[in-house]
Formats: sequence, C-alpha cells, structure tokens
Amino acid sequence: MLEILLFIVGIISGFINVMAGGGSFLTIPLLIFMGLPPTVANGTNRLGVFLQSLFAVRKFNQYKVFNLNFALAVSIPATIGAIFGAYLATIISDAAFKKYLAIIMIAITFISILNPVKNIQSKEMQYSLARKIIIFIVFTLIGIYGGFVQAGVGFLILAGISLTGFNLVEGNAIKTFVIMVFTIFALIIFIANNKVDFLLGIILGIGNMIGALLGTKVTVEKGHNFIQKVVIACIIIFALKLLLS
Repeated sequence: MLEILLFIVGIISGFINVMAGGGSFLTIPLLIFMGLPPTVANGTNRLGVFLQSLFAVRKFNQYKVFNLNFALAVSIPATIGAIFGAYLATIISDAAFKKYLAIIMIAITFISILNPVKNIQSKEMQYSLARKIIIFIVFTLIGIYGGFVQAGVGFLILAGISLTGFNLVEGNAIKTFVIMVFTIFALIIFIANNKVDFLLGIILGIGNMIGALLGTKVTVEKGHNFIQKVVIACIIIFALKLLLS
C-alpha cells in the first residue's frame, strides 16, 4: 500500500520538480516514514530524481528550448560541488542528517519567501569575466547543496538562472539538465556507500518519470508567465508547509 502511495507521490514530485522545484520535500519524508534511515532515504531519492531528469531533458530537447552549451558550462561547477556534498551526506550519522535537514528546510523557507524567480526573464547578457566567476561560484555552492540533500535545489538553480538572461522555460530546461548531470555523480557515491534502496528508488523513479513528462509538456506549452505563477505558488505552499512543520 505504501509503495502505491510512493508511486503517486513520485508523479506529483516529478511534475513539481520540472516546473519549479521542491518535490523532494515530499519524497524524502515519505521514504523515512516507510522505514528507511534518513541517509538512505536521501540516497534513494536520487534514483528517482535522475530518472525524472533524464526523461525531462529528452523532452525539453524535443521542444527545442534547450541551450546545451550553457547547460554544460554550469553543470561543471555544479557537479564539482555535488560530489563534495554527496560525500558529506554519506559520512554523517542519520541523527545528524535529520538535524541538518530541519535547518535546511527552515533556510529554504526564507529563501523561497524572497521569491528567487522574480528577476528571471529573457534579456541580452554580457558575460564579463567577473560575471563568469560569480556564476561559477554560485553553481558550485548550489552543487554542494544539491549533492548533500537535493530537496529545494530547483529553487536555488532558478535563482542562479536569474544571473544569466534566460526566461523560465529555458531556465527550467537548464535546471533539469544540471540536476541530471550532477545527480549521476552523487548517485554513484550514494550507491558505493550502500545508501540506496533500489526497489523503492525504482518505484519512485517510475512515478517521477511520468510526472516529469507531464511537467515538461505543460512548461513548454504554457510559457514563461504561467510557469512563474506555478513557481510562486509552489514557493508559498512549501514555505507554509515547512514553517508549520
């Protein structure tokens, strides 16, 4: 019965993750509720995230809204950070991870309230050396966070996208690619440290893939303004959820 619930929540999470972010705030607590140690729940969630991102990237590419060169460029610092973050997540205790997760949830709540997507719009950008360095540092830090816990990293990447001149449709495509790339390396680290439950991860992943395909279609067809409203709604919902919890 709980496996069916995990599948359904996976669909919802995949849809939310592609359009905005924060779906892991649903899946990680559910995996813990199902009996997984917190650090294993964290690792298992990555399998679903990877499968969801893989399918979403393919779909975004079909819709021709995907800037591969830029996505590859920011994936490099994000992956460097994610490797370090994932390593940290595998060496801390379950009790410590739960404490860090609570702190992170509070921090993401306040970041979400600031509405990081408000400055995202299509515009010409001059990529000076200083801007390139800032983008590199920002995406390295985002990668560390994403490697460590994943939950809410979509919001942070969209905030980083505000430095780049892409709109939300393009930004979501870039976000999804970056997450796919760094999750490969993070997942390898979690698997090597026996922090992944493959059965639950596959069940979650199938749900995530379905949700991601739906989310990608809606993202492209509805456009920037609609996505901005969805992201803001998700930010408010998750902020309230985290504040109340």
